[in-house]
Amino acid sequence: MCGIVGIVGRDAVAGGVIEALRRLEYRGYDSAGIATLEHGRLERRRASGKLVNLEARLAEAPLAGAIGIGHTRWATHGRPNETNAHPHATARLAVVHNGIIENFRELKQELETDGVRFETETDTEVVAQLVSRNMDRQMGPVDAVAAALPRLRGAFALGFIFAGEENLLIGARHGAPLAVGYGAGETYLGSDALALAPFTDAITYLDEGDWAILSRAGAEIRDASGAVVKRPKQTIATQAFRVDKGEYRHYMAKEIHEQPEVVGRTLAHYVDMAAGRVMLPEALPFDFARLTRVYITACGTAFYAGLVARYWFEQIARLPVEIDVASEARYREAPLERDGLTLVISQSGETADTLASLRYAKSQGQHTLSVVNVPTSTIARESSVVMPTLAGPEIGVASTKAFSCQLTVLLCLAIAAGRARGTLDAAGERRLIDALIRAPGLMAEALTHEGAIEILAREVAKARDVLYLGRGTSYPMALEGALKLKEISYIHAEGYAAGELKHGPIALIDESVPVIVIAPHDAVFEKTVSNMQEVAARGGRIVLIGDAKGAAEHGLETLATFTMPAVDAMVAPIVYAVPIQLLAYHTAVFMGKDVDQPRNLAKSVTVE
Repeated sequence: MCGIVGIVGRDAVAGGVIEALRRLEYRGYDSAGIATLEHGRLERRRASGKLVNLEARLAEAPLAGAIGIGHTRWATHGRPNETNAHPHATARLAVVHNGIIENFRELKQELETDGVRFETETDTEVVAQLVSRNMDRQMGPVDAVAAALPRLRGAFALGFIFAGEENLLIGARHGAPLAVGYGAGETYLGSDALALAPFTDAITYLDEGDWAILSRAGAEIRDASGAVVKRPKQTIATQAFRVDKGEYRHYMAKEIHEQPEVVGRTLAHYVDMAAGRVMLPEALPFDFARLTRVYITACGTAFYAGLVARYWFEQIARLPVEIDVASEARYREAPLERDGLTLVISQSGETADTLASLRYAKSQGQHTLSVVNVPTSTIARESSVVMPTLAGPEIGVASTKAFSCQLTVLLCLAIAAGRARGTLDAAGERRLIDALIRAPGLMAEALTHEGAIEILAREVAKARDVLYLGRGTSYPMALEGALKLKEISYIHAEGYAAGELKHGPIALIDESVPVIVIAPHDAVFEKTVSNMQEVAARGGRIVLIGDAKGAAEHGLETLATFTMPAVDAMVAPIVYAVPIQLLAYHTAVFMGKDVDQPRNLAKSVTVE
């Protein structure tokens, strides 16, 4: 993954592809490449490192084709080298790909059994070989792609060109963004509108599951069933390209929808997906096996990410965790053992209280590890180890994609701790990694509930008070859900451990109070159901965010039930972040609030 550009043009397209890829450099990448058709033949130029290296290749060996695709890659499967750089190609086609193909191993095994030989370590080559095999079986390019797409699992965007097809480019999206742009005798494909800004202001955003057949005359768009559909063409003003809200009304909406992509990007940085292993920074100054506890400190949403991580570290690595909000930790003067580990979490890396807590930990002789979204920030610079979240710029004040990326990094860290401490064997690590690899695709699936969540939001908007309940890792998610609703809608909301309901909060329950229950079918699900029964007995209006198994078992009347995809219990918080964010967002939008810049709040809190 990272950036996709395609052009069906009238003249040589290589220069335009490079210009478009440069606009996507902010996403981060480790290699780049371009493929065009030269008199019907596929030609590629690829290079590891930055775009200047690719430009140098093109200067040595120019490409003159009038149709082409380009890509900037952040390595997921396979090392960041030229061999693994996109586009990937066979004799019949070239393809670029953002995202993760979850079932690439089984597809690769099937293709190898069929005699296909692979040249790279990537999941993307599986797509190229799968479509090529379809073409070997006498399918045309369009039919070959149509037959391959339903076999791919995960969150992905794809762009194809085909040998001998000078007027055909195919793009497809499932859980990763993709847009079509229109020009005079030219048509464009891009992973966001920003990439297409040099060429056009007329854009169509593909819906989830859509794929598009591009020619110089325009684009035919088909849905997941293969039916031809019409999607709106939008005129995007020049200033919109600069701020890059894309098709969304607010930055927060765009950032919620970016989560499958950025979680995948973060996973790619920390997981060897082919080997099923977590990859931590080299030469850590501490040894997880020797630690007696971990101290975690953060503020706001980052603190709730830390609360989830406490469950992970203690359950996976059997490593005790002490956690405190940074505004208290900095003054509590807690005794910290020398050579221990303090883990600090911050989106901006500039949060004043968190920075002060970091400095206190260092004064006590602690090693410090920071999970931040800005690797050049003060917290990052002053930490012993930095683990960036790779969420990309987050403009909305209420954190969304930074939170899910924090969770992703923290779970990787807990898995690595478990291996180091001998509490997690290789098979257990592989099981958790496989579950993590599925997360971006499951987040994309969770986003399909947005329409129903928007309808529910109109009811929630009428409430004066809202309660969120959860057990286990769903308890911090209840706290985060309540915080999101408070931040942007200004409705009073509280999150509670579901078992604490009868110790006070149950007094608030009546028919006017929505109760949001976050309850995947995990080890404590039955206990949560008993708390739901307590709410139902007092007329409370239950909204269940769970899975199909739980929805079939609870037997209670609900105001609404949102059935999330089945997911490993350890990974559930990452996927369940999506519906609680969408509920807060649509409630605030319905109420007419300033979603991106809520009153009294700032993105980076650099004061006490």
